[in-house]
Amino acid sequence: MAAMKNNKTLLFLLFLICYAPRLIAQQQIVDGIVAVVGKEPILLSDLNAQVELYTFTNRADPNTPGLKKQVLDALINEKLILSKALEDTTITVSEDEVNSELDAQIAQRIQQLGSEKRVEEAFGMPISKLRREYRDGMRKQILAAKWWEAKKILINVSRREVEDFFDQFKDSLPRVPEELELYHIFIIPKTSGIAKTQLKEQAQKILDSIKAGGDFADFARRYSDDIGTKTSDGDLGFVRRGEFFAEFEEAVFSLKEKQLSEAVETPLGYHLIQLIERRGEQVHPRHILFRFKRDVSETDSAIAFLKILKDSASQGTNFSDLAKRHSEDKESALLGGFLGQLPVTQFEKNVLDAIKDLKNGEISNPMEITAGKNKGYQIIYLKKRIPEHSMSLSDDWNRMGQLAASFKRNNEYQNWMKRLRSEIYWDVRL
Repeated sequence: MAAMKNNKTLLFLLFLICYAPRLIAQQQIVDGIVAVVGKEPILLSDLNAQVELYTFTNRADPNTPGLKKQVLDALINEKLILSKALEDTTITVSEDEVNSELDAQIAQRIQQLGSEKRVEEAFGMPISKLRREYRDGMRKQILAAKWWEAKKILINVSRREVEDFFDQFKDSLPRVPEELELYHIFIIPKTSGIAKTQLKEQAQKILDSIKAGGDFADFARRYSDDIGTKTSDGDLGFVRRGEFFAEFEEAVFSLKEKQLSEAVETPLGYHLIQLIERRGEQVHPRHILFRFKRDVSETDSAIAFLKILKDSASQGTNFSDLAKRHSEDKESALLGGFLGQLPVTQFEKNVLDAIKDLKNGEISNPMEITAGKNKGYQIIYLKKRIPEHSMSLSDDWNRMGQLAASFKRNNEYQNWMKRLRSEIYWDVRL
């Protein structure tokens, strides 16, 4: 049940998207108050929704004995936190925060479902009404989350506490699955200067046609290389900073409503952008993408360069230093190409296929991959393969420390909830 106490805002929105239409219909038939915490009621529909959400997310049996009581306890705990948050006048939630969170979540669902129309069909109401219906609930969710974050105490565990935790639970600790510690260098094939010039000229011709009175939506449907948006007239929905390439964002956030950009170059190609609407820190643009087309020679050049880097590392050059200097996956490059030390099951099949015959310390041949929004080639360095094993203090000290801290944190949470239940009125009526 610990997972239900975390990331309440996300769970709340997931519930809205997946279950709101069904539950609205249920509530019209029958509903009632199953518990009260302070001045906040918990409805039967709320309880049923969370039970359904929990069983769906965790693939659990909804008829599991005691499940409904556990879910109700978790809802009561959330309401206790909300009750204290409502009393605390030092913590506030602005309209911008509510709008921003609603906009972000709705925009994410639009992107997932493909269009505003599909979201409206899922909810059974227009987007404008959706925002009104769930504004108060979102405000409370944000307020409770901010209050709880402010009250959290950093949990540290001593060496003795870690050892005691291991002694107490060593017979019931799960086995550690096989893990891989991987690093990579990612290279994007470069488009030739001639090809880029020709593509920019094509974009400029379309831009001139639009400025002369052509229909942006029609040109997007006919010429855009963005498969995900061309059928919706190039519409990107509401977005915030950090969701697109820096060059794209610099251009779109500088536009006025209805204004067109010049051809904007990003790693994908050239974009023609029109700003439809601005709402606070969010913008609603549409675009036409002219994607870079790379020929065989450019691909061969990228592969050849990766082979040179592989040979260099195999002869003793530090792989992480090479990744920092040359990898075009900027996030992992800052970490020396580090992809993580993770269970085998968390890596994609093509990665596992590339390293299946590697020994510790060996490097794969170049392979094609998509990293974020970019397609390119990578080499992977297998630093070590850690076999499945039983947990031990000698081999898994950091993991054991995290488990001990989590155990201690959960105990602190339970004690805090007991104190809140003694201070705040609550009553179960189920």
